Amino acid sequence: MVYYNYIVQSLALILQFLFHNKRPIISSRGEYYRYSQHYSASDNDTTSLIIRRNSMSKNNLPKVAYFCMEYGLESSFKQYAGGLGILAGDYIKGAYDHDYPMVAIGLLWKQGYTDQLIDKNNKAYDTYPTYKYDFLQDTGVEIYVKIRNRDVYAKVWKVSKFGNVDLYMLDTDLDKNQDPWITGQLYGWFQEERIAQEMILGIGGVRALRALNLPVDIYHFNEGHAIFAAFELIREQMDIGKSFNDARKIVKTQTVFTTHTPIIQGNESHTIDRMMYMGANNTLTIEQLVSIGDAPFNMTVAALRTCKIANAVAQLHTTTAKKMWKHIDDACEIVDITNAIHLPTWVDSKVLNAKDDKEALWNAHMENKRALIKFVEEKNGVKLDEDVLTIGFSRRAAPYKRSNFIFTDADLMDKLFKENKLQILFSGKAHPLDDKGKEIVENLVTMSIKYPNNVVFLQNYDMEIGAALTRGSDIWLNNPRRPKEASGTSGMKAAMNGVLNLSILDGWWPEACQHGINGWQFGDGFECKDQKVLDEHDLKALYKVLLDEVMPTYYENIDKWKTMMQASINTCVDKFAVLRMLEEYYSKMYLA
Repeated sequence: MVYYNYIVQSLALILQFLFHNKRPIISSRGEYYRYSQHYSASDNDTTSLIIRRNSMSKNNLPKVAYFCMEYGLESSFKQYAGGLGILAGDYIKGAYDHDYPMVAIGLLWKQGYTDQLIDKNNKAYDTYPTYKYDFLQDTGVEIYVKIRNRDVYAKVWKVSKFGNVDLYMLDTDLDKNQDPWITGQLYGWFQEERIAQEMILGIGGVRALRALNLPVDIYHFNEGHAIFAAFELIREQMDIGKSFNDARKIVKTQTVFTTHTPIIQGNESHTIDRMMYMGANNTLTIEQLVSIGDAPFNMTVAALRTCKIANAVAQLHTTTAKKMWKHIDDACEIVDITNAIHLPTWVDSKVLNAKDDKEALWNAHMENKRALIKFVEEKNGVKLDEDVLTIGFSRRAAPYKRSNFIFTDADLMDKLFKENKLQILFSGKAHPLDDKGKEIVENLVTMSIKYPNNVVFLQNYDMEIGAALTRGSDIWLNNPRRPKEASGTSGMKAAMNGVLNLSILDGWWPEACQHGINGWQFGDGFECKDQKVLDEHDLKALYKVLLDEVMPTYYENIDKWKTMMQASINTCVDKFAVLRMLEEYYSKMYLA
């Protein structure tokens, strides 16, 4: 439903916009950002304009409940695994900053994700400490969900400590439960446990909203994990006499979906038998279940059929997602809303304040680089050289991301390291069950031992390490196999800190890259199903740009480097800030 009364109340603002070509200073709660006049893909969109201009009318916007399995709010709050959680954390911080009517639903993970360490044989191993937090607010609410024909209770905690909208986290670690460990480990264990976790998130999340008496207009499923919330909404409608088909139509008007990974294995599916055994059908028949998500039951397919609209997280990713799911009948439209970041969390204010003065910007950058060098020395006992070109690379260790790609030409890299022309800092975790990912980590650790003054691997990747690397590196390297990168927000963080991107044209980078002006691309957007051909092409391109453009600029034309740092910040700071993302979610999805 479009909120016409809201539009009518705000028409005067459109006239104001016609006579002013600059965006105002927009006040967040304690933060102020100036947005440049050239920004906004949605400046001509009336709904987006009104949302932006009339913060006093936000009470008229739809009230959103945002569901996600993980939230990256602060490094020591171990409720995140990677990019999905970091995005969710940034999103609900931005909603708080800019006063959008939103609450968030998640699970309270007793052991978080893995703490992944390196043993004496250079291999990654997983540990699971139990965490306790004294800032959780007791809502006094408990709900239950029937799982494997047993009532499983979940206590509802509230978290609002990190400058975020209220986050309600469901916790099954209760003495009364036969299955208290459902919320034990994020993405832990196997399929039955995963379904149980997703039932608590989705079915339990809706029941928590009801018990808390929180009104909701739109339910936003960030990834397919939360699709069981739609089952609960359908059950509510059927309980008051609606037919299954009518209930689906009503729920379709209330739900939206964000799809992320283009990797097929990342789009979770379960057998119908297991779904029924677990009780995930939530009173739906087998036929009704299959009509929603097929057999086997695919969570992404179910979301695309259940929701009124979906989005991918970059323009290229939208093209990829549409191709990936074009065979699904009755799927909703997939639109593009490129991810963004929460500036106060990730971007050094000293860098932003210095961006119009090249020398001041360089000084601020070097301060961050020295802080990174000190951080590395404290973590690993290695003292790096601040005068050497330093590359940062931190992300999940997955084969398609090619973390160790740059080491392919061993002779070339040996020469660069022995000449002390290059330093490379790596960090990242493999999924606990991903043996290939752990082999990649082992290779990186081995290289750090072979070249102790030039290669560093920082174990147990977290938000603290990510922030240090995206602020203090000189270059941010990204070399996924195109088009398998959904978005890649670490590059945005680097760019806004004046760290220049050197990246395949995948994820967000095709929307930002101005080659040789605000960073560099390599590979020219080449795609090939033959992995060997693709890797050979991209490797040749990487070395050419690194050796012929990046290194000569750094060592022989530092003035140009400083100019590129300015361009990196100025071309990205507005376009990839969380406010733009919020505006687009409202205008393209919540109000659609």
